[in-house]
Amino acid sequence: MLPCAHCPMAQRIHFARPDGREAQGSLALPPTSHSAPSVVLLHEWWGLTSTVEHLADRLAAAGYRALAVDYYRGFLATSKLEAMRQRMSLDLMEVVTQDVRGAVQYLKASGGRVAVLGFSLGGAVAMTAACHLPELDAAACFYGLPPARYADPGSIPIPLQAHFALSDEWYPLPVIDALEARLREGRVAHEFYRYPTRHGFFSSHWPEEYDAAAAEQAWERLLAFLAARLGPEAPR
Repeated sequence: MLPCAHCPMAQRIHFARPDGREAQGSLALPPTSHSAPSVVLLHEWWGLTSTVEHLADRLAAAGYRALAVDYYRGFLATSKLEAMRQRMSLDLMEVVTQDVRGAVQYLKASGGRVAVLGFSLGGAVAMTAACHLPELDAAACFYGLPPARYADPGSIPIPLQAHFALSDEWYPLPVIDALEARLREGRVAHEFYRYPTRHGFFSSHWPEEYDAAAAEQAWERLLAFLAARLGPEAPR
């Protein structure tokens, strides 16, 4: 059963960054254990929307501590132009090494393994974090790819699950094929999935992109990946 659309469980929190400054986000906890495995959730270029918070709720309902990082500091884009401007003003490496790493360290303090999960812009952040943050145990990326100057996907030392669309105006097939080839070349432990749909197929608040069937299939694959990589039977 999905969380009530009008009753979010995720609560806004603040947490410390490695540089001593403060970061913020929304934390959803499972009902059974506060030392459960954790997921750091990374939003798209729209910002930390209620849709992202409800995804944190879904992860909590599945047994994970889910912290959605708000690296826009409360800003929510209402148009693609606003979203693009905010994205271009973002220091990606600061987000990774400070906001995301702070979230990982916050969750690690309670024990358990931690994965990073991102969508579009957040997918690029997630893949960059997978390259640079030694505290992470796994990563999942939905239709996002960082600039080469920030991260080499072939150097990722942790298991990665990747989801991309076959009709993606941001990442056309040659780009996706090159990414998978680089993962194989670097011998990265990975799962790579393609869907016959558009870029933001998992994003229910993006109606021109959303594909319910593809989103459900990706969700089931994601849960299986998280269980295998973060659960008690995961390789140490």
